[in-house]
Amino acid sequence: ISSSSSSTPKQSKGTKKTMNLITNKVDRDELKPGDHIYTYRAVFAYSHHGVFVGGCKLVHFKPEQSLKASSSSSSSSSTASSEVNNDSSCPTYPDCGFKQPNSGVLLSCLDCFLKNGTLYRFTYGVSSSMFLTRLRGGTCTTAPSDPFQTVVHRAMHLLQNGFGNYDVFQNNCEDFALYCKTGLLILDKNGVGRSGQASSILGAPLAALLSSPLTLLIPNPVGVATVTAGMYCMSRYATDIGVRTDVIKVPVEDLALNLGIKTLKKW
Repeated sequence: ISSSSSSTPKQSKGTKKTMNLITNKVDRDELKPGDHIYTYRAVFAYSHHGVFVGGCKLVHFKPEQSLKASSSSSSSSSTASSEVNNDSSCPTYPDCGFKQPNSGVLLSCLDCFLKNGTLYRFTYGVSSSMFLTRLRGGTCTTAPSDPFQTVVHRAMHLLQNGFGNYDVFQNNCEDFALYCKTGLLILDKNGVGRSGQASSILGAPLAALLSSPLTLLIPNPVGVATVTAGMYCMSRYATDIGVRTDVIKVPVEDLALNLGIKTLKKW
């Protein structure tokens, strides 16, 4: 009896580790500087991404409009070189919400970022087969990550210099974190961005549209569903930055020059 009871904690830890590997769920004490983290919003409707820089802090990218709305009640001076966005009214860290004027890149603590949500860690360098098993986009990529020192440097540089205008499909919070981790940018500005989440949104209707003629050839609904799921996964895989050929490595110091992003106005 004693032997079986003593093995239970080990089995529980092993099961927890396996489940965390499958779901990308991670505990706070497991985080390391340079980790790409995310949490789900609106009952898993979408996820919000950021880069952990250490000390319970992370850098992330949000629409500037939402930041302005949250701080509209407070007056701002045109001579200020930086400001603290008080949308979270963080009672723990005075610098939580720090951002440059006219920028959507901000510094937050983990509590304000998560908003009581669950913490997940984005996975890099996964195999093609592993990528295709993830039915939901925005959780992993086949692209390898750069060293954590480089990742943190990019995030802190963009905190001071901005990441351009927020765009749901081409320049969102996941795009920001992916760039910090890899330094990769897409040459085609009119195509889908780096975000796996955006690729999933666009890929699902496309897969359904392409597979609709198959209903005439495959009478079995299960067969049609299988083909549709396969098309959806392949469309996601084709837009992953790890396999795309229209990407370039851009130093963070040259980001604005290469993409024509307006640098933040220095007051």
